[in-house]
Amino acid sequence: MKVVIAIDSFKGSMSSMEAGNAAKAGVERACTADIVVKPLADGGEGTTEALVEGLGGEYVTLKVTGPLGEKVCAKYGILPDKKTAVLEMAEAAGIILVKHGELNPRAATTYGVGEMILDAVKRGCREFIIGIGGSATSEGGTGMLQALGYKFLNVEGVSIASGLQELDKIVSVDISNVPEELKNCHFHIACDVKNPLCGENGAVYVYGPQKGVKEEEKQMFDEKMKHFADKTQEFTGRDYRMAEGAGAAGGLGFAFLSYLPNVQLKTGIDIVLDAIRLEDEVKDADIVITGEGRLDSQTAMGKVPVGVARLAKKYNAKVVAFAGGVTKDAGVCNGAGIDAFFPIVRGVTTLDEAMDPKNAKENMELAAEQVFRMLNKGFF
Repeated sequence: MKVVIAIDSFKGSMSSMEAGNAAKAGVERACTADIVVKPLADGGEGTTEALVEGLGGEYVTLKVTGPLGEKVCAKYGILPDKKTAVLEMAEAAGIILVKHGELNPRAATTYGVGEMILDAVKRGCREFIIGIGGSATSEGGTGMLQALGYKFLNVEGVSIASGLQELDKIVSVDISNVPEELKNCHFHIACDVKNPLCGENGAVYVYGPQKGVKEEEKQMFDEKMKHFADKTQEFTGRDYRMAEGAGAAGGLGFAFLSYLPNVQLKTGIDIVLDAIRLEDEVKDADIVITGEGRLDSQTAMGKVPVGVARLAKKYNAKVVAFAGGVTKDAGVCNGAGIDAFFPIVRGVTTLDEAMDPKNAKENMELAAEQVFRMLNKGFF
């Protein structure tokens, strides 16, 4: 029997690999099986950690420009092939880096994201996996592009200021300082939103308020964004303003599509599944184990465990899921490819006790052991 384990992290309790290895230990106590454990994430927070630790990569830490121009310590990963970098935009331009009262959409910048990319390019990376959720910015990705050598010039030939405030001042684009190495890079952008860049469904109107955009500023800022899109079309000959995902991360999706080569915007789970080559292992698997901290009706709407289940069902593997907690409406997950799911908590307990890493790992191991004792007896 071959068992493939790919479990999302239980936030605050277990990393993806810790959860997977705990399940593996339980299966081994119940039966003899060929067991493969793979890291798992959704392309957002924790993706770098999951892929670096799960695939045996290494971390790089550097000082970069934060969303409001301050220096912040950012971390990204390089996978064992030494060619693939895994980045989370939020490390350099995330809203978590800004106090709520200090949000400033006029000036907030993605410059540090470009610094991270450039650092990885200099280290020899040519493949990029980048999660772009949770930004503090609404500047169309111009900051990132400026860090990569692009110059957005006003009528006087001077570079525009950081942030959204001067997007409507752009008259030309200078690429003389853009590194040649970028032409050989491939960017896999984890993007789970489909909003366009401009308009009432765009970056400013939909996501601007959470980044400090006031109601009376929406139209003005959206006009600035439209101007940037117009000048981008003039310069590149392409118009991605209405592309799905162009409005992600305050327009960072638009910047990737418009100015960088070899770009794919895909759902985070699809990018991660490709990166860990899960399909190669699932092809001949008998049982696939997945899970997450909380299993509910939202899980069935396309979250990580369902992505794994969809792939497993392609090859007729049975799917078992484990979760820290299971809600009453979680039954819809059975219709989304998860054959059976089980909570791992044993008995009445406090939330703190359940989330204690030692308890969580032990509970996962014991739950997996009992399920596989049943499966090993042929009760399925």
